[in-house]
Formats: sequence, structure tokens, C-alpha cells
Amino acid sequence: MERSFMATPQEGSGGIPLARKMCYAVGGIPYQITTVAMGVSLQIFLLDVVQMEAFYVSMILFVSRAWDAVTDPLVGYLVSRSHWTPIGKLIPWVVLSMPFAVLSYVLLWFVPRGSMSQAFSVPWFLAAACLFETLMSCYNVPYLSLNMFLGGNQRDRDSATAYRMGVEMLAMLLASVIQGQVVAVYNTEKEGACQQLAQAHGIPQSTPSPHTASLQGTRKAFLTSALVMAALFFLCSLVLFLGVKEQQAPPCSHEKVQVSYLTSLKMLACHIPYQRLVLGFVFSALAFQMSLGNFALFCSHAAGLGAQFQHLLLALLAAASIAVPFWQAVLVRIGKKATVFIGLSLFIPAVIIIACVPSNLPVFMIMCVLMGFSVATMFLLPWSMLPDVVDDFAMRNPSCKDLEPLFFSCYAFCSKLGGGLSVGISTLTLHFVGYRAGACNHGDGVVTALIVLFSPVPIALLLVGMVFFRYYPINEKQCLQLQGQLTTVHPEATSSADRGENAGRPTNLQQPHSSAKSSEPGGWGRR
Repeated sequence: MERSFMATPQEGSGGIPLARKMCYAVGGIPYQITTVAMGVSLQIFLLDVVQMEAFYVSMILFVSRAWDAVTDPLVGYLVSRSHWTPIGKLIPWVVLSMPFAVLSYVLLWFVPRGSMSQAFSVPWFLAAACLFETLMSCYNVPYLSLNMFLGGNQRDRDSATAYRMGVEMLAMLLASVIQGQVVAVYNTEKEGACQQLAQAHGIPQSTPSPHTASLQGTRKAFLTSALVMAALFFLCSLVLFLGVKEQQAPPCSHEKVQVSYLTSLKMLACHIPYQRLVLGFVFSALAFQMSLGNFALFCSHAAGLGAQFQHLLLALLAAASIAVPFWQAVLVRIGKKATVFIGLSLFIPAVIIIACVPSNLPVFMIMCVLMGFSVATMFLLPWSMLPDVVDDFAMRNPSCKDLEPLFFSCYAFCSKLGGGLSVGISTLTLHFVGYRAGACNHGDGVVTALIVLFSPVPIALLLVGMVFFRYYPINEKQCLQLQGQLTTVHPEATSSADRGENAGRPTNLQQPHSSAKSSEPGGWGRR
């Protein structure tokens, strides 16, 4: 059981050591850098570098995320049923999946020598994407659950989460710099090829660049970026393995009921707070990823600011990094639901103004900062609200244990599903409006489609998500009541926690006291 309401121990008296917090935080880097890299560059890579038709790109991106939709909850269930080993219950999943995840990520950005036919390239990249998504689930789901087994009490774990979120935002900035350089190489090489073509023949609209200039520098840049990401993945996993010792949970006196995978999913789906939180998260994540997933193409083809893409993306992510602690301070004062509405609402005027004046760089930069503040809300709040739902479920179902990895995995799947749907819908739309891979210029239909995908569609989806957040039933008062009820229901666990961190065998992963809200103002919420 998590000791949420005990006095805060000091580092020297059983709290989580700073070194362990930092090593745990470093373990979150691989997921963030690979997610940013794929979100920013994979669509452009498949469309313009591999020269694949937009329909097949849409299929690859959607099918891989749909496959991920199956594997995420399944991995969560398998993790919850795992047995304790000499190195822990969760760490073995992280260690064993890491080398295969690294290899599959490199294969995702590798283009074999010579011309690559459509019949070969489609199954190649589809298999690589599905394999990577599966292995990344095997890494990330147990990593998220590891937060409950670091030792210390609730405030210590919130502190560890604060370190993780800070490090992950820095990782996103690093990944954006690396991928920004790759996109810059692509833009430079493509512009050079188009200028040569213009000097020789002139450029009608939607004229493709010559295949003789097959973007070899861009291919090399993408592969180099993948190797750098893979090396960071390996090093961060090594730091996590060597620096974090998984702690055993104190024993629980309540009888435990093992339920099947389908029954577990049904219980989660029928739990009203989880149901509404997930639906709000899905639509909001789909809105953000629809807009940000088309950000590079919008800058290049609709705004004419492809050369400035890296700077715009850095401004957005830097603002998001600054805004995370700001929103945490706000939610402590006004509550999570109110903060969600304020933060998400900032996204709407930002994308409207960008769509209206896309070529005005100073305005674009300012609106990117505003978008970054809104992105930070999406980064922090839904993950901060999830532990409250876990508390509510634990109170209503005290005999159902080992379901926390399933909560986190289903929640993570929603974010990935939003990304898959966004890129699938986007690339399919571009296919129908006549987007041509490698074209130097595009017709008005493509530009209009990019504007619609960047602004009106995400706004509509975001409004639907905000409706679900409006009817999310858990407020701050109920959170306090839940904490008091759980403390009363589980006095044995609290007493056991007072006697030490390793009081017994880890009989469950469900942590009823996993509330994300710190008891001190300005504390960081658990993601």
C-alpha cells in the first residue's frame, strides 16, 4: 500500500534518495524522445523520403497504432500477473524489452540500398512500426508502474514524479532539436533540387522533384538521428537498471480476487470516472496530435516557413516546459477540472490566429508559445487526475488487486490511439486532395486541407473532449473524502508502512493511496 497520509520522512530516514529519483527520471527519456521523433518526422519521412503514396502511409500509421491499442492493455495485464524475481517484478520487463526496442527503432528509419518498391516498402515499415510499438509498450507500461515501488511515502513519490516530468520535458526539447536538424537537411536538399529543376524547366504546380536527387543526405540524416536516439535509449535504460532498486510493498490483509483480462477491462470500462476521464483524454489528445502531427507539413507548405520549423517547434516545447510547474501551482489553488478548462481553452485562439496569418513569423512564434502553455496542460492534468480515479476504484472494489498497470496501460493506449487516428486521418485526407510525394509546390486543395487539419478539426475535437471533462465526477472535495476513507479502510497497511519499506512480498500492484495531489502547495502532480 502506498503511505499517502503519513508524515513526510526525510531522506535519511527512509525517504527516496535523490540519486534514485534522478535515475528513475532518466528512465522516462526513451519513450519521450522516440515519441517526439516519430510524431515530428515519420510522416514526412514516409511521404517524401521513402516516396510512399499517402494512402499507404495512412495505413501504416493507423494500423501500427491500432496494433498498439491491443498490446498496451494486454501488456499491462501481463505485467500485473508477473511474479517477483531477484531484480523485482517490473524491472525485468524493462531490461528484456530494451535491446529489441532499440533495434526495431533503427529499422523503422532504415531504407535499404537501391530503389525500394512499394510492394516491399509497405510491409517493411508496417512490420517495423508494429514491432516497435509492441516493444515500447513492454518498456513503458512497467516503467510507469514503477513509481509505486520506489519507496518513501506519497510526497516522496510526487517528488520523484516531478523529477521525471522535468527530465522528460528536457528530453522532448532535445529530440526536437535533433529532429529539427533532420527536417532542416530535408528542406535544404529539397529546395536545392527544386531550384535546379526550375532553372532547367520552370515549375508548374505540384511538380515533383527529380528522383535522381533522391534525398540521400536526408536519408543519412534520418538514420543518424535514429542511431543517436537508440544510443540514448540504451544509456537511459542502463541508468534506470543500475540506479533504481524496486522496493517490495507491505503485505495486505485483505483477500485478493484474481480476475480475467476481459473482466478487468470490463470493470475499468464500466467505472464512470475512468470512462469519462478516458473519453475526455482521447478527444483532447486527438485534437492536439491532429494539429501538431501536421505542424511540419503546415509550416512547409501552407505557411512557407519550413526553414523556421525548428525554431517554432523549440518555442512551443520550451513554453510547455516552463508551463508545467505553472499549471501545477494553478491546479493546487483552483482545482484540476478548472485548470483543465483554462489550459485547453488557450489552444483554440492560438490555432485560429496561426491559420488566419500563417506567414507572419512574429505572430506565429507568439502563438506557438501560447500553444505550448496549452500543451503543458495536456501533458500534466490528465495524468494527475488518473490516480484519483484509481483511488475511487480501490474504494469501490477493495478486493480487486493488481490492476494499476492496467489503468496506466489503457490510459497510455488512449494517447497512442489519438496519435494513430490523427496521422491516419491526415494522410488519408492529403491523399484524396492530391498530395504528391516530393512535390516542389502543391495546389490550393492541399494547402486548404493542411489549414483545416491544423485548426478547425482540432478545435471541434477539443470541444468534445472538454464536454467529457465537464462531466468528470471527481472534484477536490471528493478526493479528500476518498483519502480519508482509504486511510480508515486500510489501517493495517499504514501501520505496516511505519515499520519499514520491505515489510513483505509484493502481493499487489494496486496502490489505493496513489493520489497525485501533493499535500503541500506547489507540489507536482503524478503523471
